[in-house]
Amino acid sequence: MTPTFFARRTGRAVVAVLTAALVAAAATACGATSRTTEAPAPRVTVSPAGHADGLPAALAKDGTTVVVGRPDAPHTVRISVDPQCGYCAKFETGGGEAVAKAVRAGKLKAEYTIASFLDRGETAGSTRAANALRAALEQGRFTEYLEAVFTAQGSEEAQGFSNAYLLKLGSQVKGLRGEAFDKAVNDLSYKSWVEKSLKAFEASGERSVPAVLLDGKKIEDGDALFNAPAFEGLLKERGAA
Repeated sequence: MTPTFFARRTGRAVVAVLTAALVAAAATACGATSRTTEAPAPRVTVSPAGHADGLPAALAKDGTTVVVGRPDAPHTVRISVDPQCGYCAKFETGGGEAVAKAVRAGKLKAEYTIASFLDRGETAGSTRAANALRAALEQGRFTEYLEAVFTAQGSEEAQGFSNAYLLKLGSQVKGLRGEAFDKAVNDLSYKSWVEKSLKAFEASGERSVPAVLLDGKKIEDGDALFNAPAFEGLLKERGAA
């Protein structure tokens, strides 16, 4: 039987809707399906919010996850990011602000997985930045340095995240710069951790960042991810703020 004009037209409409949905999803994340060829998201200009100052962070028992907040907090948000992803920067200065507020209130803990799939050939900016983040964790300044790294997304100087620039960012975080941090950044002391963290991200089944799951349920609403009041509203709906 030959499909009717209406059926053919309806089929095309469905395909168009699905295609539009896929494009919209791709426009709010950095994909990990092809590490060597896919371009990172456009860099965005963000302003330092200071919302992460003083939040406690520690390495989880799995050796890769960074836990921010009280380990016994009643709710958990799992966050996967790549330091070179512009959309991750938008999340950290949007929904991330609401996360920090809930963490500070003791209602939520954040579990970070740091990916590094946006490296390009000899330009291993994500690896260097992830290594520096691990070094900052060792010095008790993970959340502050994470904010500094993503705030730098709008700077041309930040492209590629050279060691010199990562150290410069470290100078913006009170109490971070010192022999231990500087050596860890310059020597790439935590490269093995960076590699294990990337493997943990890949094993999670996620294929793009930012990937945000609240109590095990993925948050797909791009508007909420990038908007602090909207994300706070979502947290309140689920009793996590």
